[in-house]
Amino acid sequence: MLRRYPGLGEPLACEPITKGLLNHGYRVSTTSGSYFLKHHLDKKHLDDTSGERAAIVRQHRATQRLQSLGVPVVPPLTDTRGETVTVIGERCYALHPWVDGLHRVGAQLTLAQSRRLGTLLGTVHTGLEQVMAPRDGPPRASPPARPGHHSPDAVDTFALIDDLLAAARGEDGRNTPRDAFDELAVHRLVERRALLEQHAHRRPPTPEGPATGWVHGDFHPLNLLYRGADPVAIVDWDRLDVQPRAEEAVRAAAIFFVRPAGELDLAKVRAYARAYRRAAGAGAGELAAAVHRVWWERLNDFWILRWRYRLDDRRADPQFPAVSALAVWWTREYEAVCAAFTE
Repeated sequence: MLRRYPGLGEPLACEPITKGLLNHGYRVSTTSGSYFLKHHLDKKHLDDTSGERAAIVRQHRATQRLQSLGVPVVPPLTDTRGETVTVIGERCYALHPWVDGLHRVGAQLTLAQSRRLGTLLGTVHTGLEQVMAPRDGPPRASPPARPGHHSPDAVDTFALIDDLLAAARGEDGRNTPRDAFDELAVHRLVERRALLEQHAHRRPPTPEGPATGWVHGDFHPLNLLYRGADPVAIVDWDRLDVQPRAEEAVRAAAIFFVRPAGELDLAKVRAYARAYRRAAGAGAGELAAAVHRVWWERLNDFWILRWRYRLDDRRADPQFPAVSALAVWWTREYEAVCAAFTE
């Protein structure tokens, strides 16, 4: 593959990157320097390699154009044929410059850095609105929401809870030894069922037209690199898509600013949200609707338990204590959380 890129020198080493749950990446060292080789894995909406390649090319063009606007991104290198995607067999690869940096969670950010984070995401959203517009016509407003932005139905969640409870209690016939994680899972599942029974009437309606636009789709600490106090690279654009933009802002805050006990650092959330609203031109009503939809989403979400009990994949288990506690705390402190995003 390296032969397709001029001036990279001879390969010296190829080391897998261990951070992250879904992607395969490698640090490639050559006689000319270091590079990031990404193996694109996500085929959620794609049925063939050609479709996957086209989606990846779209991501690459978006980052190239965002970089021209001053957004900290790392577009891929272009090979001798002017292409950014290499297909080997049925696998798609891209080669990027290596960026030295660290991942930082909300606890490591000051209030000023929290504001900078909100400004950054707002800039991403407004930048995407510019660069994803048609190239042969005037820029358009944010594209309409795609069908399917429906909130989870509690009836379906109750059935899922029963299924996961059977697995966590060892009643699913697998004869897997139970541990402290299973005990916590049972506690949280029973607790969440009671909360859903209490709040089932608060399911958000299907949005009639909230502000939507192109979003990064997976904005969280492992996809943002810092050098010192400053973000230097937003990475992993695999989930670039059209979504309600304010929901990405709320989801990101719920990941960056969650504390180990499952509470949000509301002071930092407030600083972040004010900066986001200013940079994105988002109103308080837009954020309030997003808070409600993401809260309901979290109340109905058990992706970590699905990974563990249905896929026998325990990579996300360490996240479960804080994630599961957050849904409970958020329900109790709903008004305070909404105020932090909107005031």
